Amino acid sequence: MSAHGEAMAPRTLKLLCAGAIKGLVEALRERFLAASGAMREALLGGAPCDVMIVTEAMLAELRDQGAVAARPFAPIGEVRTGVAARLGETVPRIASADALKTALLAAPMLYLPDTVQSTAGKHVAAVLARLGITAETASRLSVHPNGATAMRALAESGAPGALGATQVTEILYTPGLTLAGPLPEPFGLATVYAAGVARGAGEPALAADFIELLSGRGAAAERRAGGFEAVAP
Repeated sequence: MSAHGEAMAPRTLKLLCAGAIKGLVEALRERFLAASGAMREALLGGAPCDVMIVTEAMLAELRDQGAVAARPFAPIGEVRTGVAARLGETVPRIASADALKTALLAAPMLYLPDTVQSTAGKHVAAVLARLGITAETASRLSVHPNGATAMRALAESGAPGALGATQVTEILYTPGLTLAGPLPEPFGLATVYAAGVARGAGEPALAADFIELLSGRGAAAERRAGGFEAVAP
């Protein structure tokens, strides 16, 4: 993301953000550029970065490791894990454990993010186990590196009745999909995302300005539209 000031050289703000928040960042990109005038392994491995936007828990870990500045984090919002259907197809009922189990068993394909590395993927795999349908659904899983990739694959698939599961934000920001709803209790997962300035940021002031826009009242409508819920005080 580059910002240009009058009679000044271009300034570039480097972001590292989780897939769940990429849509919100893109939605606010142009507004930030106009107003300004102008994942853990990557950061710890030395990748250039000014702003880190990941889970609140990961930010705390990175701060303890000296990779993120020791200042208050700015909460962006809480994101639930949900189920997606292709646009124009029947949206399954998933409001109870029985309804969720029925819907997942009926789907000819289930599109998921990495079930070992990703937050949502690991959780959905655990939900399948708790529902007792891991074996029944194993041959129908289409697992992708991240939620955004999985949802794009679902949207482009030709399998009638196929479903996907990942964080709600990644579903809402993917054209061609409909959100069936968040996973019902007791299977729900809500993850809090936050932003922090990276230690040694090349543009710390610009980073702070962007975080203020991302987390402030002026972007509340974009956060709600993108699936971010307010974090309880």
